[in-house]
Amino acid sequence: MFRLRRPGGIPVGAGGQTNALFRPAHLFGRTATKLDPFPPGEGGTLAVLTLRSLHVAGAWVAIIGNAAAGLWALGAHWWPWLRTRALWRFTAAVEAAIFVQVGFGVAMVAGQNRPAAQFHMFYGFVALVAVGIIYSYRQQLERWRYLLYGLGGLFLMGLGLRALTIGSRP
Repeated sequence: MFRLRRPGGIPVGAGGQTNALFRPAHLFGRTATKLDPFPPGEGGTLAVLTLRSLHVAGAWVAIIGNAAAGLWALGAHWWPWLRTRALWRFTAAVEAAIFVQVGFGVAMVAGQNRPAAQFHMFYGFVALVAVGIIYSYRQQLERWRYLLYGLGGLFLMGLGLRALTIGSRP
C-alpha cells in the first residue's frame, strides 16, 4: 500500500492530524506529485481515482491482456499442454475489459463533456464489434479455434494500441 506524501516527504496525516486522508483538501487541489499519472500540463491535481486515470490504466490492461491471451492461444494451437480452462477464463476477462473501456470512454464523453478524437472512438467501437465477431465464429471454426482467438487477441491488442496513440488528440 502506498501513502500520500507532502512535497517535503512528510506523510499526509502526520503532525497530529487525524483522519487526514478523509478530508478533501488533502486529496484534491494540490500540485502533481510522483503518484499523479498526469503531468501538471494536463490538469496538475492529484485525484485518487479519476475516470480518465481508470480509462488510461484500463487501456493498458486490455492491451497487454489481449496480447498475452493471443500469444497463449497461438501457443495452444501447436502445444496441447497449453489448452487449459484458464486460457478461456483469461481470454474472457481481457475481452470484457474492452467493454469496460468503452463504458469509461462513453461516460467521459457523455457525462463529463470531454472531447475525444473521432478515430479513438472508432477504434473502441471496432474493438467491440471484433469481440462479437470472434465469439460468433467460434463454432464454425472449431478446428481452428485457438488460431481464431490467438489472432483475434493480437488484433484487439493492435486496435488498443492504435486507439491509445491517437487518444490524446481531439
